[in-house]
Amino acid sequence: MAEQNTKVQEQDINQLLKVRREKLANLQAAGKYPFQITKYDVTHHSTEIKEHYEELEGKTVRVAGRIMSKRVMGKASFCNVQDLPGNIQSYVARDSIGEESYADFKKYDVGDIVGIEGEVFTTKTGEISIHAAKVTLLSKSLQILPEKYHGLTNTDIRYRQRYTDLIMNADAKETFVKRSKIISAIRRFLDGQGFMEVETPMLVSNAGGAAARPFETHYNALDEDVKLRISLELYLKRLIVGGLERVYEIGRVFRNEGLDTRHNPEFTLMELYQAYTDYYGMMDLTENMFRQIAQEVLGTTTFTYGDVELDFGKPFERITMVEAVKKYTGIDFDQVPDTAAAKKLADEKDIHYEERHEKGDILNLFFEEFVEEYLMQPTFVMDHPVEISPLTKRKPDKPDYVERFELFINGWEMCNAYSELNDPIDQRERFKAQDAAAAAGDEEANHTDEDFLNALEIGMPPTGGIGYGIDRLVMLLTDSPAIRDVLLFPTMKSLDK
Repeated sequence: MAEQNTKVQEQDINQLLKVRREKLANLQAAGKYPFQITKYDVTHHSTEIKEHYEELEGKTVRVAGRIMSKRVMGKASFCNVQDLPGNIQSYVARDSIGEESYADFKKYDVGDIVGIEGEVFTTKTGEISIHAAKVTLLSKSLQILPEKYHGLTNTDIRYRQRYTDLIMNADAKETFVKRSKIISAIRRFLDGQGFMEVETPMLVSNAGGAAARPFETHYNALDEDVKLRISLELYLKRLIVGGLERVYEIGRVFRNEGLDTRHNPEFTLMELYQAYTDYYGMMDLTENMFRQIAQEVLGTTTFTYGDVELDFGKPFERITMVEAVKKYTGIDFDQVPDTAAAKKLADEKDIHYEERHEKGDILNLFFEEFVEEYLMQPTFVMDHPVEISPLTKRKPDKPDYVERFELFINGWEMCNAYSELNDPIDQRERFKAQDAAAAAGDEEANHTDEDFLNALEIGMPPTGGIGYGIDRLVMLLTDSPAIRDVLLFPTMKSLDK
């Protein structure tokens, strides 16, 4: 029975689609082909008319948008037109627009894009509307929008057909408007701090700066294999060497990894580097920036993600990784003498590790297993082990650890920052360790970058650097459950597979 109903629905839809194409053919035959229109001068948007009704009442306006609903009642009709910020009702009467134009209007479909010119007024029910004097068909919709009361709820279709999602779901549109505002707020903040926005290569011979597996491709003109960047770090540091003291880049990076609610292989990263400061300077900058972004975009520094209230107004907590593991497990890794003892503890706690892992790697595994999920309020986790931080300056008083932090909010890593390693001799040794890890099968290990080492030998000043996952920040500030909800066109498996 269900299969039979589906076939009937498909037949009905096919018939409706056929009717729409016939309407388009008739318009073309009558010399009214809408796709020949090249422009329409819009004077106002829907929300602007509503917000400034007192000064616009009785005045002529021109709006344009998509018909989202339509009621035909003999000699007069109503339609609702949706534009970028909202929607507005229009009263369309035969005596106002003319008999021929009204006959055309009655044949318009939900989904058609129209321009409406007329006077602003209020209906008897108190709704601010436009009394149409002229209606212009600007584009004919040949497809059928989802039924308006249920909207577009199929998430797979929402992600594949984001254009339909933006039409039918006001929340989706608001999310991407906020995303744009968040990125604009970031730029304003950093520009105000004296940073320069720059651009660096996406196609690189050595994809370094992060622990990730790169995508690989072939450059035909040079007959060379190249990779898509996994990070922005090493090129931005070259610019610090060159004397550009404060630089940042907001750009796409690519990591050949799986898909889940917080990971997409193509995502937006921001990295910034500041000469003559350290990771404490990066903490201060980050806390101030996150607070200002929330205030500017949301109008408050206290907001809710899911059922968790987050407070960006309070000072962010600062705790070392060793302190955090001790707090949640009772184990003090400062008292763990060596790698063998660390692995014994891991065995006792059922923590899986690889043979190549050392004490610092085990500490990080403990942190990931027992701590991350509890870090709900903004928390800077500081002083990571050197084994997992190949580009970071060591702590002078604890050389097994480095001057690094990660910011956690809602149990998520939001950014990663260092006092950058500027010792070319130490950096070469760390690259060697990464090369060895790669040779042992670690596909996410860095590789020696000779040009970067040459830049360090020329001399890089003491520098603080940080990388931010922009998509996760947008998720947080828009209360979005998955990264796909904040990417306009997320990665999807091909329907042809």
